[in-house]
Amino acid sequence: MDAWVRFTAQSQGRERIFRAAQYAAALVAYSLQKSGASPELVIRVKQLEAHLSLGRKLFRLGNSAEALEAAKRAIHLSDLVLRFCVTISQLNRAMYFGCDNLLWAGKVGLAPTLDQEKWSQRSFRYYLFALLMNLSRDVYEVGVLAEREARSRGKSSAAEVSGGTGAAALVGRARAGLGLLCQVLRGNPPLLLDILKNCCDLFIPLDRLGLLKTSPGVVSFCGLSSSVLSILTISQPWLKLKP
Repeated sequence: MDAWVRFTAQSQGRERIFRAAQYAAALVAYSLQKSGASPELVIRVKQLEAHLSLGRKLFRLGNSAEALEAAKRAIHLSDLVLRFCVTISQLNRAMYFGCDNLLWAGKVGLAPTLDQEKWSQRSFRYYLFALLMNLSRDVYEVGVLAEREARSRGKSSAAEVSGGTGAAALVGRARAGLGLLCQVLRGNPPLLLDILKNCCDLFIPLDRLGLLKTSPGVVSFCGLSSSVLSILTISQPWLKLKP
């Protein structure tokens, strides 16, 4: 109970709950529509989704400043690759939240002349680039940890991965590499959760920008999954990938 109270006391935690509820409502609306439910019921669920989306945007006011502060801290990271990926990701998140705040102002009537379609496309472009930087950082972390794990296994394991020729040797190297990857991810839950969350989130901007057309059901499921993973990392800080 104490952990739940601490979680809901954070604006980020409340925003994640709203996000999960929003995508759950979108998934329910899609399922109802596909199953031939009454149009009135589908409209009501979609209205609920719209209200939850608007509530989420309210919790995200000021997140641009938080992302800029995170970018300033990332500049001082000693690892060059991490410094680049995290800094660029946070700068794009700041721009994404800025666009999101403008969209909120437009939806509540504070900026009635705002071209919401144009700013929505801009926000998703910033969101997509931030996710690509996050995934690049994940791949780099996996590579570093895999190399470290390979060295700890000793010369015999390295020879097994790199030695030999032909199809059998290729299969052996692939199997050894896959085993190494599984070992790395099993030993680093924060990295595994970050990869899963970023991969789920990636479908959202790709679909909204028309780069990978899926369906509202797929987008809603991915959004719900990433929201649940985010709630898990916020409620259990040791599962959050650092820095």
